[in-house]
Amino acid sequence: MLFDPIQIHNLEVRNRIVMPGFHLNYAHQGAITDKLVNFYEARAKGGTGLLVVGGAAIEPNGVFSGWISMHDDSLINSHQRLTTAVKSKGARIGLQLMQQGRYSAAFREGFEVLAPSPVRSRLTGFMPRELSIDEIHKMVAYFGAAARRAREAGYDLVEISSSAGYLVNQFLSPFTNLRQDEYGGSLENRMRFGLEVIAEVRRQVGPDYPISVRLGGKDFMPGGTNWKDVLDFAVELEKAGVNMFNVTGGWHETPIPQLNGEVPAGAFSYLASRIKNRVSVPVVASNRISSPQVAEQILLSGQADMVSVARGNLADPSWALKAQQGGTIRKCIACMVCLDQIFKGNSVICSVNPLCGNENLDIAAAQPKKKILVVGAGPAGLEAATTLAERGHQVTVWEKQAAIGGQWRIAAVPPGKGDFLPLLSYYEERIAHTGVDLILGKNATAEEIRAWGADAVIIASGAVPESRVPFSCENVEVVQAWDVLAGKPVKGRHIVIVGGGSVGCETALYLAEKGTLDADTARFMLIHEVETPEEIRRLLLNGCYHISIVEQQKTLARDMNNATRWLLIKNLNMAGINVFNRTMVEGITAAGAVLKNDDGLQNIEVDTVVLALGSRADNSLYEALSDQPEVYLLGDARQPGKIHEAIHEAFKLACSL
Repeated sequence: MLFDPIQIHNLEVRNRIVMPGFHLNYAHQGAITDKLVNFYEARAKGGTGLLVVGGAAIEPNGVFSGWISMHDDSLINSHQRLTTAVKSKGARIGLQLMQQGRYSAAFREGFEVLAPSPVRSRLTGFMPRELSIDEIHKMVAYFGAAARRAREAGYDLVEISSSAGYLVNQFLSPFTNLRQDEYGGSLENRMRFGLEVIAEVRRQVGPDYPISVRLGGKDFMPGGTNWKDVLDFAVELEKAGVNMFNVTGGWHETPIPQLNGEVPAGAFSYLASRIKNRVSVPVVASNRISSPQVAEQILLSGQADMVSVARGNLADPSWALKAQQGGTIRKCIACMVCLDQIFKGNSVICSVNPLCGNENLDIAAAQPKKKILVVGAGPAGLEAATTLAERGHQVTVWEKQAAIGGQWRIAAVPPGKGDFLPLLSYYEERIAHTGVDLILGKNATAEEIRAWGADAVIIASGAVPESRVPFSCENVEVVQAWDVLAGKPVKGRHIVIVGGGSVGCETALYLAEKGTLDADTARFMLIHEVETPEEIRRLLLNGCYHISIVEQQKTLARDMNNATRWLLIKNLNMAGINVFNRTMVEGITAAGAVLKNDDGLQNIEVDTVVLALGSRADNSLYEALSDQPEVYLLGDARQPGKIHEAIHEAFKLACSL
């Protein structure tokens, strides 16, 4: 069903796969750039049915940073370049129109921020000014004029954003709409702005042109719009002329995770199902749909008519073609680095796809072709080896373990990291396809490397955990966090984790799940009312260990990106893990751990100490080969870092040899 064509009003789309509007920060002063054209053209060539570009600003105050805009006729020509390129590959293309309201960071560039009511943004910390009635009417007109330009630019449909907490959402929600006039108060009044926008868009684009709404199925905000109001809004939007709904989850401010790795696949498709049961036009399900199997099941079950594949298309622009014709998809690993880049004001990158945003890069055939040895089959070594082989080099990989992956297999163990492992399946297929000679169980020595006679050697031997214990420790078992994640049993009930970086925190969450209810048991107990919902939740959160984290710095997990860190902190709190910030371990004995901070000394119980004191590069082989003419150090073996740094560095090196 995924590859059946579908009709949206009078528009036929070749399949049921949508790449939804996704801010990339690739535009220049609102105009479409070559980078944007190349990005979307690659996804169109890769088989996606409908690509929705944006959100695009509708008025001058929305033109800042790398945002796309359609606020002026002068921008139409740049958009025509994009629509022509995408449609030449057989895909359809839409433009999402957006006004950010109180979420806008335009104040940083001297622009005014306007909203239904002066409710401070939790994202920016800024207090917007309330829109006057005349300004509301102007905003409606801005939407309509931008939609007219979208049609003139060759877009196949236009989409209005009423999701994630942007302006139309802000009018609908009693949390952000405190008005006492005809645009506030009752649901009828709170719907008024959105319905006027659709009416004006329809007037400007004509009766035959498809209009979509990106609709938040539920705010997931205390004091926000309830789901019944959203259903009523959807019904009225359809009456006003909407031809498709792309249903997503909650606001950017919500404490409910929407995209993170611990969100089950397709978890929010029920929101689309609710809308589908009330409207007669096509409905798109969104959020955490990254596998063709999940996508197909959503369609077959009747929850939606189409599916959004956003970050899946970032990771692999040929997601759709591979789903249809076979081939291992390079799956999104839900690391959230793409979203974190936006929060930092940077252009979007993808951890596992170094060509994301660099689609026009010409990877030249190698001249001359070399015999290259790669030592280490972690992500950095695998990316280097396969890229080198694709360029024509003769590549051999030596890996000391019995399987590829290195420390990546450990990184995939903590809760919410299950999407990490499919990356290795992707590399396994790529190794087979490129003809890389993979030798497992090979513990390399400098002498063997010299004797092998490579033209170039790449050392990607990874890192090792810091083993030095900076405090006295007697009569207590001490284990490394890496060993715990690798399956080493942990004795006793009272666990003290020394080090509150990402590894220490994720190890704490891993241990906190031991002894809790599993999903099947919780479902059984809930359905059969074995316990109250409150007690089932308690049993889901309370395991067999009493865990403490001791960290010298004032905050935990400073090495994580903000798009994932907030959820980790939330989960630590829900699991009842004790955190000692700005605290040092003075010493540990069987009698307990002595902690020191600004409040003095404190003793806590301890049965096992887990060390999470960081890691250091394993570069001994590189040092031993320093007299060789062409030896390169790569990934964590050079400097422990993030997965995107390892893969991108490996790709860059492989393209240069």
